[in-house]
Amino acid sequence: MPVLVPAAAGLFKLKTIVQNSSAFEKRIKRRISARPHVFFAVCPPGLGGICEKEVSQVSQKAEELFSAHYKINDIKVRSGGIEFKTRLKTACLANILMGSSTRILMRLASFKADGFRRLEEQIKAIDWELYLPLQALPDIRVTTHKSRLYHSTAIADRISPIVHDRLFLKDASRRHDITDPAAITPQTLMVRGENNRFELSLDMSGTPLYKRGVKEKIVKAPLRETLAFAILTRLGLSEKDTLVDPMCGSGTFSLEGAMMQCALPPGALRSFAFETWPGFEEKSIAYARNKLMAAAGACMDTRPLPPISARDLDRTAIDHLKQTCTRHKAFQRICPVCDDFFNIKPPPVTNHQGVVVLNPPYGIRLDRNDDVTVLYKEIGHKLAADFKGWRAGIVCPGRKEFQALNLGLSTMPLFHGGLDLYTAIGVISR
Repeated sequence: MPVLVPAAAGLFKLKTIVQNSSAFEKRIKRRISARPHVFFAVCPPGLGGICEKEVSQVSQKAEELFSAHYKINDIKVRSGGIEFKTRLKTACLANILMGSSTRILMRLASFKADGFRRLEEQIKAIDWELYLPLQALPDIRVTTHKSRLYHSTAIADRISPIVHDRLFLKDASRRHDITDPAAITPQTLMVRGENNRFELSLDMSGTPLYKRGVKEKIVKAPLRETLAFAILTRLGLSEKDTLVDPMCGSGTFSLEGAMMQCALPPGALRSFAFETWPGFEEKSIAYARNKLMAAAGACMDTRPLPPISARDLDRTAIDHLKQTCTRHKAFQRICPVCDDFFNIKPPPVTNHQGVVVLNPPYGIRLDRNDDVTVLYKEIGHKLAADFKGWRAGIVCPGRKEFQALNLGLSTMPLFHGGLDLYTAIGVISR
């Protein structure tokens, strides 16, 4: 019999007396926690190599924090990201550690279906209660290509009631409390059909991973954190480098650089969709997160990391960045100042230990009458005159702007905001 117990703010929550909770726990351990599953780290175009290397690094860290049973196997480069096989706990750790991935998906099932009857049979065969929390009916997102079942809304409408029946009090052995539905963490189910084969995946991340849980306010068209991470990784940013971000905007380069230099994980300050899953091992992940945060804190306490110079002409952007820098100790060495890039003088550095990164205004961030090519030509002159010997990464909206820099740098193709970007990258030598 259900009983009412007091809840916060004078509300009541319905608590179900569970007779077989231990049996459910055993199912979770046997089917979810102790068994390897296939996962997919989605990454932006051009970042596959960096993402693949990060997956390998997660495997090493999982062995260090947990045991050899939690390493990653079968790492494969696929279209749109990196596929790998491991246990759920390691995939949770990957969400915290990876800076280049947009989201991480957990593969649930793969099957052929050329009609709705077959589709429904396969959906009913999935033990949804082992994967998702009670009453968490997922947002179902369907894409199809060359399949007899092609209508995305009709497919979602067939799947939704089946999942609903498994998650909404149909199983009295569930050990979860019934809470206010409005408080349930949103979940997303990805359904992809191609040539009559359907692949179902749960989005572990929830909010995209490029949202680090750091910024509260941003300026228009900010650079995504995944791209800034990739550029700084390609430049080999280390804790010894002096970082200058002279067109900082929302401070993406500065914030990412600060986290990288003290080894603060990209996802250390945010939450994830998997944290409400029945198979989520809260104590283990809390232990891992605390160890990682402690290591970052020790780095900041024992090593004199150089200040990060953040400059921008937008006073509002600088004020927002100053506010963001109060969120964590790692960001307190960022020095946001309202200033013009063309007026600044870089601090002295030796042995190519200076890194300068720019995301100049273009597109909607540029006034209609401004000539972006002329701007990039002037940026090139400034960098050649004052930043010779520095490692540089400059985001360019096209080849014309890249050529206007005239710095003899290499290109790093990126995709952002519907644009194919050319990032100029290398050592300024002229």
